[in-house]
Amino acid sequence: MTDKAPALRILVNSLKDVVNAFVPSGRVMQIVDQKLPALLGNLPSPYDEELKGIADVTEIPLGHLLHTRNMDFGVFLGWNVNNNSWVVTEELKPLTVNLDFQRNNKTVYKASSFAGYVGTLTGFKPGMFSLSLNERFATSGGYMGILEWLLGKKDAMWIGFITRSVLENCTSYEEAKNTLSKTKLMAPAYFILGGNQSGEGCVITRDRKVSLDVYELNPKQGIWYVVQTNYDRWRNPFFLDDRRTPAKMCLNKTSQTNISLATLYDVLSTKPVLNKLTVFTTLMDVTKGQFETYLRDCPDPCIGW
Repeated sequence: MTDKAPALRILVNSLKDVVNAFVPSGRVMQIVDQKLPALLGNLPSPYDEELKGIADVTEIPLGHLLHTRNMDFGVFLGWNVNNNSWVVTEELKPLTVNLDFQRNNKTVYKASSFAGYVGTLTGFKPGMFSLSLNERFATSGGYMGILEWLLGKKDAMWIGFITRSVLENCTSYEEAKNTLSKTKLMAPAYFILGGNQSGEGCVITRDRKVSLDVYELNPKQGIWYVVQTNYDRWRNPFFLDDRRTPAKMCLNKTSQTNISLATLYDVLSTKPVLNKLTVFTTLMDVTKGQFETYLRDCPDPCIGW
């Protein structure tokens, strides 16, 4: 963590600048400094201890780390007109890390994450299952969950904590699917889950309290892949942000017989699937134990989202 501290400080300062641009009085950051550290004891273990350790090593105020924790899906923050890029996206790249979580000197799971982030966004358990998390927009979204948590209602899990818990503790695809489908969450989300057997793969569309849809692979009916961006599959994506259609076109053109990590990388490199908000691409093969992460750059002309 020590070698990533300078990059993390840069990111935190950029987020502070964004907040202060919206609230020039500085009142928001004053609340962050004064109030949020006292709430750390309400976080479940071991996340509270880990955040304290990160704050000690990086010398970043604990409230700022907690504030950054809630910005894990911060998009459209600070467009740099000089190099046509998002400031926060670019500052996340040097913080990108591949992690190997071990118990008794044996790998429990691997993950792609950001230094300073104690949850998990993307990871896999070798030989068992892979898991990715996508943001889902909803009117009763994560802000409501955070508000309830601040008011003392703590019966829901933080979105990045449940993914980490599933990777740590679940021992099968079915157990992971059941946990992700039924656990009450602080924010809506899409969970993309893959297994090690034919037909084991699904997208779980979650509201904060219930599962709205589980869309599963069904090779016998010709459903050999699932694609998930940030829109419910039964609704049309926003016309300026349709990454679903080009992704499906690329997969259909590639065909099932030619699918590999290399061809999937090509699909994920197709604009606008690849865009200015893309930080990294992770490729996972549960059965073979392959886990690869690549930092990305979208050369112009490239859409901003």
